[in-house]
Amino acid sequence: MSKQVDNIIIDQTFKNIDFQEADLTEKEFDACTFINCSFSKCYFSGANLTDCRFENCDLSLVRFGNTGLREVAFTGCKLTGTDFSGCKSTFLSISFGKCGLDLASFMKMKINKTPFLSCSLREADFTGTDLSGSKFENCDLDRAVFMDSILEKADLKTAINYSIDPERNKIRQAAFSLSGIPGLLYKYNINIS
Repeated sequence: MSKQVDNIIIDQTFKNIDFQEADLTEKEFDACTFINCSFSKCYFSGANLTDCRFENCDLSLVRFGNTGLREVAFTGCKLTGTDFSGCKSTFLSISFGKCGLDLASFMKMKINKTPFLSCSLREADFTGTDLSGSKFENCDLDRAVFMDSILEKADLKTAINYSIDPERNKIRQAAFSLSGIPGLLYKYNINIS
């Protein structure tokens, strides 16, 4: 059964709602909060979300096609396989706390200064992504793809399991911990003790 949602929604809180079959194309959400909602496999084509919060929501396999995300915070959300690469670059501002972003795609996005706090980013795709000044605090980056990425001034001091080739990515003034050095030298197949 399809759910009908008004085109412009301002200052609303949605709790425990299943949006899986809702038509969210061309919708405008301003200052809205979503708590324990399911958006799995939704397509936000042409939607705009401004100053919105998602708390403990399931956004697995969501596709953002020409979607505006301005000051949008995701906390405790499941975003497995979510494709953010279709988001509008204008005024794009997102943050993630305690989220599962495994297999998510951020390909060719400009998401500099984005905070990723205590997130799982296993096999996430950051190919061609501008992550300059971003913070990966206590994040698991196992098998995450960094290829032609900009990580200048990014903070990866507490990130784990990353493999970043300094010859294929821009890492000037990025911060790494001493224990993370093997993740920068992995391709040389050397033992570091």
